Amino acid sequence: MDKPLKFAYSKTPYRYVSYFKDGKWSKGELTTNDTITLSESACVLQYAQTCFEGLKAYKTKEGKIVCFRPDLNAERMISSCERMKMPPIDKEEFIKACMKVIKANENYIPEFGSGGSLYLRPFMIGTTPVLGVKPSLEFEFRIFASPVGAYFSTPVKPLNLRICDLDRAAPNGTGGIKAGLNYAMSLYAIVDAHEKGFDENVYLDSASRTYIEETGGANILFVTKDNKLVTPSSPSILPSITRRSIVQIARDYLHMEVEERRIHVDELENFVECGLCGTAAVISPVKTIYNQGKTISFEVNENGFGNVLEKLRHLLMDIQQENIEGPSGWVFEIK
Repeated sequence: MDKPLKFAYSKTPYRYVSYFKDGKWSKGELTTNDTITLSESACVLQYAQTCFEGLKAYKTKEGKIVCFRPDLNAERMISSCERMKMPPIDKEEFIKACMKVIKANENYIPEFGSGGSLYLRPFMIGTTPVLGVKPSLEFEFRIFASPVGAYFSTPVKPLNLRICDLDRAAPNGTGGIKAGLNYAMSLYAIVDAHEKGFDENVYLDSASRTYIEETGGANILFVTKDNKLVTPSSPSILPSITRRSIVQIARDYLHMEVEERRIHVDELENFVECGLCGTAAVISPVKTIYNQGKTISFEVNENGFGNVLEKLRHLLMDIQQENIEGPSGWVFEIK
């Protein structure tokens, strides 16, 4: 029997690569070469000039291969590049490149019903050798693919989180883009959380340390006693495509009132459900959040979810699998 897939890197035969030099991008192409050769003084190595994206290709019950809202990944990549002083990849070229990688690695897409998918990692790095602090002049854009399982454990195990004493992103910093440095900031904290028995960290705003922002790798959702969906709003939070989709589904399909606003840490006790959301996790339920010696608990049913978040998760997955009709353009078929 094959081992269940984990959310981990597994090499596939083909990846996409394009080079920026003399002010323009080369024609991108597929390659079997999975190595990158860099100067020891490359800008990415010295000053972390890099950004990335994450999206999934998967099979529907009819056997179609699809992606979920890749246009938003392209737009977010452009935003990240602009903030990091990197030359953006054209939106249509980004989508075409993703489709090429998916088609080339089609045999590695897990079967429908397995819970797995083909995860795509588009990323860009600054390759110019530098010593003084300045942006690179040359860049490399690549996309690789890896078959993966669920991000968090299956069957579903509600997560236990803690409010972190460290900060993830500064005000007016890079928290709202997918820059590698944002995730580097979370590495010490996530290892420490695991050593202390927690699954993830919840970060507060670094200016006042009183408002909920997000975790190290996902946006956060809450449900109130009167059935409102509440999610933090801040320029330091990554604009999750999954969160934006859930917000629209809550409004249009469940006719819920939705609040996207600042959430004071003292409000945690007012919420009945909590979950994390993102491309990899979809929606993962949260059972507890630990804060300054006190544990706040949230409702979970026999399936490990809060009832409302479970409905939202099923609706989102039904739209992704085309079991029900979703908004136009959300599901992108690879032909």
